[in-house]
Amino acid sequence: MPVIDPATFDELKQMSGADFIGELIDAFLDDAPGMIQNMESALANKDIESFRRNAHSLKSNANTFGALELAGLAKELESMARENNLDIGNRLEVLKEAFGKVAEELRGMRA
Repeated sequence: MPVIDPATFDELKQMSGADFIGELIDAFLDDAPGMIQNMESALANKDIESFRRNAHSLKSNANTFGALELAGLAKELESMARENNLDIGNRLEVLKEAFGKVAEELRGMRA
């Protein structure tokens, strides 16, 4: 499975325009690390609602770009938080690795 689904990305590029896609990518690359950091803090503080909100936002943003694996991981974490379960094992580390791959791929797609 590709890191970024080409059909989803191309559709976004057509809808937003080739000039604006770079700004969307930049906004995602600026915002996502903060969401992940917020999830780490929420996990440490056992703040289920903050954890769930940040996972939800990350899921939605990742889906927008066609980052399906990242979106799926965020969705799983969001669902766990919705069930008041923050016993997530290493899932946040896996999500961070997936984001790293997505970020690298998106930087290459900016042009």
